[in-house]
Amino acid sequence: MRRLWGRLTSVNVQKAVWALDEGGFDFERIEAGGAHGVVREPSYRAMNPNGLVPTLEEDGFVLWESNAIMRYVASLSPALALPADLRERAHVEQWVDWQATSFTPAMRDAFWQLFRMAEPDMALVAKSLAASEIHAGILDAHLAGRDYAVGDDFSIADIALGCAAHRWLNLPADRSERPNLRRWYERIAARPGAARVMGAPVG
Repeated sequence: MRRLWGRLTSVNVQKAVWALDEGGFDFERIEAGGAHGVVREPSYRAMNPNGLVPTLEEDGFVLWESNAIMRYVASLSPALALPADLRERAHVEQWVDWQATSFTPAMRDAFWQLFRMAEPDMALVAKSLAASEIHAGILDAHLAGRDYAVGDDFSIADIALGCAAHRWLNLPADRSERPNLRRWYERIAARPGAARVMGAPVG
């Protein structure tokens, strides 16, 4: 029995859910984090001492950190297997980490202020949007002439970047049009594995 702990409004939970769906795995998702609580309970902290989501529990095996979960799922699923070519694999890893360390953190203040605050700090929003535009531009340039983030096949890089792009494109704010990003996003959003993630409310 596989269980994934975490609320679907979390971009990190979305990555894990999409990877598991794309890999063809059955699993139970248990609401945790945010308004759902759970993450401060001793039983949860025994699994994940950080008190964050997601956490994957699988027959006594516990794994946290969304990118680690995606890599683990990719190691189990032929559909998501990392490229055999080590340089291409390194590029998949590069974009997975770039999402977590660059694009999503740049968006954080805009997202939190616009979705979670009754009175948004628009100065923080503007600063965050400006930083995010830089990263959106980097991704848009990279995706020119590409169907997928790396190589000729869908990978966990598309999942990580797709979840970030989903949030970026649904922020209630003006942004520069990025035609390559939009085309790629619409392509991967049409995949069956994306349905649960892309259908969840942003925020």
